[in-house]
Amino acid sequence: MTGTTTFDLGPQAALVARLVSGVPDAALAGPTPCPAYTVGDLLGHLAGLAVAFRDAARKELGPTTDTPPGEAVPPLPGDWRERLPRALGELAEAWRDPAAWTGMTRAGGVDLPGAVAAAVAADELVVHGWDLARATGQEYVPDAAALEASHSFLLAVAEENGDGQGLFGPVVPVPDDASPLDRAVGLSGRDPGWGP
Repeated sequence: MTGTTTFDLGPQAALVARLVSGVPDAALAGPTPCPAYTVGDLLGHLAGLAVAFRDAARKELGPTTDTPPGEAVPPLPGDWRERLPRALGELAEAWRDPAAWTGMTRAGGVDLPGAVAAAVAADELVVHGWDLARATGQEYVPDAAALEASHSFLLAVAEENGDGQGLFGPVVPVPDDASPLDRAVGLSGRDPGWGP
């Protein structure tokens, strides 16, 4: 696929891994901007998507890439503090292979071009990174390249839907001078002003 602009998911994956390390056990039952998820659920979702998008990059299609994200929240593994950062690192490394960006792959049970899957992975890491940071009171400045990919992807989804629906719910309007992060968060269907 010529003309594909690639970027390194490593900085954003590393940021999410740092956020994971800052989650106290006492926060696991707390709310997140994603109403269906507690912090523990969100961590379980992140663990599942890290493996799924790693395997999508490697074109290792199977149970990890075939399961739609809304079916069930994966249980949070007992060793999540070690397993989740490792899986995030593996995801980033897998997307450094130029072959990951070419041809077709699958994630969440959906067949899609490799470059689109990379944008979806960036979006998942950016938006759920924000979710986790907000829910646990941590500072959050996403990687610029991942944020740009996420915003472009979310904008395309909202324009394609054409009915005020974003990827994760109705688009939340933001001021014209909103930050790029707030714009992406609003496009995702979340309120940038959310707090626990």
